[in-house]
Amino acid sequence: MSAWDELTGQDAAIAALQDAVADAGSMTHSWLITGPPGSGRSNLAFAFATALLQGSQTEAEAARTAKQVAARTHPDLAVLATDRVIISIDEVRQLVSQSQFSPSISPYRVIVIEDADRMTERTSNVLLKALEEPPPRTVWILCAPSAADLIPTIRSRVRTVRLRVPSVAEVAQLLVSRNGVDPARAESAARESQSHIGMAVRLATDDDARARRARTLDIALAVQSVSGAVLAAEKLVAVATDDAKALTAEREDEERFAALRSLGIEPGASVPAGMRASLKALEEDQKRRATRSVRDGIDRVLVDLMSLYRDQLMLQLGAGVDLVNEAIRGDLEVTSRAGSAEQSLTALDAIAVARRRIEGNTPPGLALEAMLITASGRVPALSSLM
Repeated sequence: MSAWDELTGQDAAIAALQDAVADAGSMTHSWLITGPPGSGRSNLAFAFATALLQGSQTEAEAARTAKQVAARTHPDLAVLATDRVIISIDEVRQLVSQSQFSPSISPYRVIVIEDADRMTERTSNVLLKALEEPPPRTVWILCAPSAADLIPTIRSRVRTVRLRVPSVAEVAQLLVSRNGVDPARAESAARESQSHIGMAVRLATDDDARARRARTLDIALAVQSVSGAVLAAEKLVAVATDDAKALTAEREDEERFAALRSLGIEPGASVPAGMRASLKALEEDQKRRATRSVRDGIDRVLVDLMSLYRDQLMLQLGAGVDLVNEAIRGDLEVTSRAGSAEQSLTALDAIAVARRRIEGNTPPGLALEAMLITASGRVPALSSLM
């Protein structure tokens, strides 16, 4: 199985990158892979990196390289993947320094920056200098939702590969073939995730994740007053927090165990004073990641609510299209009759406003309260007042 086989619905992008690997003479040394969340940006980036690092290796050597890339241990691969709100300038400076070395065992030295949109302008300018004059055998692969998320000077120095949103059927087939999920459950997870591959995997394989999503929709459907909206906002923040903890808890335990083992400390034993600084640095990093994870969880809640009001609007308009939340069609038919298409559009606008406010560091609880009050139709559209 090649590195490309687990990608779905991106034939044009895969073909473009495979052509680049095959034709070293026209190889571009700076790439930008863009696409909506869940489209497989990172997966495509690492498939490309694997192909570049394999070169003309034998089958056994290529398999070993693929394993090293999957484990992020290949000597000619550098990866910057942050779970924080922003990518720090020191992290990028370190990558730029590494990019100056020639590859040790492969045709290229490959550097992947996931979520490149999290760089500030000052940090982006540090990267820009490396992109302007890259060493002959260094390849940069940046990933971002869209080219507009990067500064214009970086956009002008990269070759962009755009990903599309895979269809529900394509994502469902991937879940069946790769994860062994029952076809009916795979189709449901693909539809409810709105073709977000990572979320589809969670919904298909994690009963707790499915339960949290169902609770999100139930909370929103039950809002009937301003006070109810305030209480619902608090509940939704709790749901998002629980989801974030579920995603990070196991990883944090593994990181702490690995850190203790590297320091020669048995689990449960006291940490010598001289070694506490190392663990404290890890804990601080985990706290920053937890903050980002909660924000991502809030955004997932808002995306689920967007699907709810979208379905409601489709029923009100008699569009006759498939619903994202087919499992609660009965409830949606009741709420759609109780409201109007105008109210559903107002709710969708309110969600868009809430997402912008949270990106601007408005407390999530306040943003959700305003959104739910507007969505419930209890006051004039707050989105027009903010």
